[in-house]
Amino acid sequence: MIVVTGASGNVGRPLVEALAAAGEKVTAVSRNPLSHDLPEGARHVRADLADPSTLGPALEGAEALFLLLAGDLLGGGAPAVEVLAAAREAGVRRVVLLSSQINATRPDALSHGRLREYEEAVRGSGLDWTILRPGGFASNAYAWIESVRTQRAVIAPFADVALPVVDPADISAVAAVVLREDGHAGRTYELTGPAAVTPREQAATLAEALGEEVGFVELTREQAREHMARFMPEPVIDGTLDILGEPLPAEQRVSPDVERLLGRPAGSFAGWAQRNAPAFA
Repeated sequence: MIVVTGASGNVGRPLVEALAAAGEKVTAVSRNPLSHDLPEGARHVRADLADPSTLGPALEGAEALFLLLAGDLLGGGAPAVEVLAAAREAGVRRVVLLSSQINATRPDALSHGRLREYEEAVRGSGLDWTILRPGGFASNAYAWIESVRTQRAVIAPFADVALPVVDPADISAVAAVVLREDGHAGRTYELTGPAAVTPREQAATLAEALGEEVGFVELTREQAREHMARFMPEPVIDGTLDILGEPLPAEQRVSPDVERLLGRPAGSFAGWAQRNAPAFA
């Protein structure tokens, strides 16, 4: 049995589907009821990583665990060591943590302290562990849905700063590999797309996927900061803007890990845009 936390999101949901398609028994864990049907071979259990006492039914019979922290859990919840202790006591042997590239490139970033705590707990858990550190998600472009729908424009800062955003489907595919295969214990993998792309290039790619013109309106850093302040804590805003506007060389570098693990090139932003164009129509 493989347990997948965060099973309702854009990484967890396709991961559950991939594992079930491979013939694995899967427990899909989320805090809320699922809004979609599960594939054959999968069951749903409601539980919360913020409260390890709720994890018992989800972990029953589990051999492997995929840990994904929802956004609000990055700011609080039970200590990570308690979650790992619950997994170990339930008989879990293998754990895969979805972390972030930032923990390597900006190890003091306030926004990712919780993920650093989880990385430390995973490494000290006594389980076979693997850590996945993706860069920025291609699906962050969903933030532009409203402006593309209503104005046919992407509104964003740093129009010509390129980052190798990763397709969440590739994160799911990599997770499925390391959850099922031996040989990944004690490894940390960095996951990126196949090429760095700028926001302006992403807007042009969305236009091609939609078959309609999509313009680009560039915000200043301060304008972007004012917008992000509506839904982000202040330390997270500044850290995010630093990465988007002044990325380190390591954050712009394309990692070979997706291709090495999957035996195919990493998916492009263009491929993601083609699949998800209906969301912007």
